[in-house]
Amino acid sequence: MDSCLMIWSMKPQMRAYRFVGHKDAVMCVQFSPSGHLVASGSRDKTVRLWIPSAKGESTVFKAHTATVRSVHFSSDGQSLVTASDDKTVKVWTVHRQKFLFSLSQHINWVRCARFSPDGRLIVSASDDKTVKLWDKTSRECIHSFCEHGGFVNHADFHPSGTCIAAAGTDNTVKVWDVRMNRLLQHYQVHSAVVNSLSFHPSGNYLVTASNDSTLKILDLLEGRLLYTLHGHQGPATCVAFSRAGDFFASGGSDEQVMVWKTNFDAADYGDVLKTQKSGTSVDGTHHTLQSEMDCGVHLKKTKPQDSGRNQEQQEEETSVANTLEHIMGQLDVLTQTVSILEQRLTLTEDKLKECLENQQKIIQNKMS
Repeated sequence: MDSCLMIWSMKPQMRAYRFVGHKDAVMCVQFSPSGHLVASGSRDKTVRLWIPSAKGESTVFKAHTATVRSVHFSSDGQSLVTASDDKTVKVWTVHRQKFLFSLSQHINWVRCARFSPDGRLIVSASDDKTVKLWDKTSRECIHSFCEHGGFVNHADFHPSGTCIAAAGTDNTVKVWDVRMNRLLQHYQVHSAVVNSLSFHPSGNYLVTASNDSTLKILDLLEGRLLYTLHGHQGPATCVAFSRAGDFFASGGSDEQVMVWKTNFDAADYGDVLKTQKSGTSVDGTHHTLQSEMDCGVHLKKTKPQDSGRNQEQQEEETSVANTLEHIMGQLDVLTQTVSILEQRLTLTEDKLKECLENQQKIIQNKMS
């Protein structure tokens, strides 16, 4: 492993920046929401904040006493959360470039830490086989999820902030509701350790990376495996969607960084059904996901239809397609209904919480 940081431009013929500063392997990296800063963590126990320009200037943050495994900016770009082998999660201010506080209830290495979209919560994943949920303001652990059967390598918030997903060495991916602290979904789709995951900005899909060398696209609305991507020649160690969701990038132990184009979210079910008869994907190619490095998912092409197929078989096929299209339409309606009900539930919970707080204030005033 080298100790440098590489930043590539997505524009063709643009040179890559190579930043040198860390004294040991770089374990993690993330752009700030504005794109004006880059944070990195290293085995040298430091966090660096870089300005992504030709000069490659950086500021060093020192507080951890072991390898830094994870760095993550809050959505407003004002805070940074880091996770380390020193068993702590640390929060920093970006503007003043100062260490603020530690969260230290894990009893083994902390592999990952992420802010919630609103910045109020922090989720952390550890080799102590737990996923912990923290309140940033009170700095207290408000819940521990202990369902994983092995070390937990990665955790992140759903874009809505209502759920978290975690990946572990037990080859599984789990999704929990953080409002009721209950398990929602459990995926056993990989044949080896799951190293990383990322939610699509729409919240409808999740991509995972595993030691089995594959990436998996999960459909969260239907709760099923959508695609398996082959490209890496060894363990796939990390994966992340772009901010807009139109691309995702993966890295592996084969020393390759692959950039994939996302187009599975661009078509509706009706288009998919119409194109299934011809054996092609929605964009007319045989790649539903097409990598910028010619690595993609290949859909199996249907065999050419016999010229002598009778009219009755064709009518039956049309009838099945129409039925499926109707079912998919009904599923879409149900999904929208569930989403509306979930929003109403959140509003009700907020109003109930407000009422309870007002009652407590009234009681306190009477007692005083």
